[in-house]
Amino acid sequence: MRLAIALLIGSIGSVGMWSIVVVLPVVQTEFGASRGAVSLAFTLTMLGFGLGGVVMGRVTDRFGIVAAISLSIAILGAGYVMVGLSTTLWQFIAVHFLIGLGMSATFGPLMAEASHWFERYRGLAVTIVASGNYIAGTVWPPLITFGIQYAGWRYTHIAIGAFCAVAMTLLLLLLRAQIGTATVRDHANAPPPRVDLELSTNTLTVLLCIAGIACCVAMAMPQVHIVAYCGDLGYGPVHGAEMLSLMMAFGIVSRIGSGFLADRIGGIRTLLIGSVAQAFALLFYLFFDSLSSLYIISAMFGLFQGGIVPCYAIIVRESMPAREAATRVGIVIFASVFGMSFGGWVSGVIFDATGSYAAAFMNGIAWNALNILIVVSLLLRSRSRLVMA
Repeated sequence: MRLAIALLIGSIGSVGMWSIVVVLPVVQTEFGASRGAVSLAFTLTMLGFGLGGVVMGRVTDRFGIVAAISLSIAILGAGYVMVGLSTTLWQFIAVHFLIGLGMSATFGPLMAEASHWFERYRGLAVTIVASGNYIAGTVWPPLITFGIQYAGWRYTHIAIGAFCAVAMTLLLLLLRAQIGTATVRDHANAPPPRVDLELSTNTLTVLLCIAGIACCVAMAMPQVHIVAYCGDLGYGPVHGAEMLSLMMAFGIVSRIGSGFLADRIGGIRTLLIGSVAQAFALLFYLFFDSLSSLYIISAMFGLFQGGIVPCYAIIVRESMPAREAATRVGIVIFASVFGMSFGGWVSGVIFDATGSYAAAFMNGIAWNALNILIVVSLLLRSRSRLVMA
């Protein structure tokens, strides 16, 4: 029951990651701005999301997940109303930092909290909660597209803010009833880490952060720009929104599947499989751009990359003390969303400079290779430790 409620909270609260993707072409036209300038709104969203993950992770470790999500609800609702009332491009961009901050507790901290509810099926529990992010990516883009067409993007954003505030508050009350009065967790008797890489906690955190940045720069290109890309090819933003939803739908399958896999082979091996598969999917975008092929590649990309980010949370719980889980997960997730924000922005800049997305896809593949290199080094280290043991 806790997992179901947490999944719903994550599905609603992650709207901020996808609303900007859908509205990007409309806002660009209204304000007469460049693609790179409007993409800064996504960058600010991801930065707020990342910094908020660290802050809300600390709040979760100290005061419990209920307190953290309560803060997120207030900030998210206010942020969407303010976006709807913005009158200039820079107001629109700046307020997206609040949207990112508002949705932060519904991802990393919520994953860390779910990791305490299970021991045997921890990986599956973490990825189920993380799937809320992709359920949001499946459900929200068509709804937002419909709202923009019939009410305009401003009223649509105000309506999103009101809905999130009410629905998430009701769900949080249910979650609090399930958790009970002990909303702050005692980690004194938590099981020790399963994996010993003979690296300090800080060193491993830094390596995971670099890996997270690298994989998410690559991940951002299709996720952030697929709607605009379809518009440039003459297919229209509606097809792009459908591709994004398809990508996220298959990402849900990938996330839950990666949870099953991580429970059997570990988080590091599962992360490597996802990262290599993501690189292959990006290659296909370089060679095929027909409407039907883009639908197929988008589904394939979602299926390959969906389980990557939750693997970082699983690796943290496998190799670090439980008392630091939410904070450390927040730090690593911050690095990954920094990669998403930078990747979303730099892809727009590359497009403005070259007039196409080919170079942006190549940039993503190069960053993906760095991620693979780091994960392989961790895997080799873990295998050498097993041999020595």
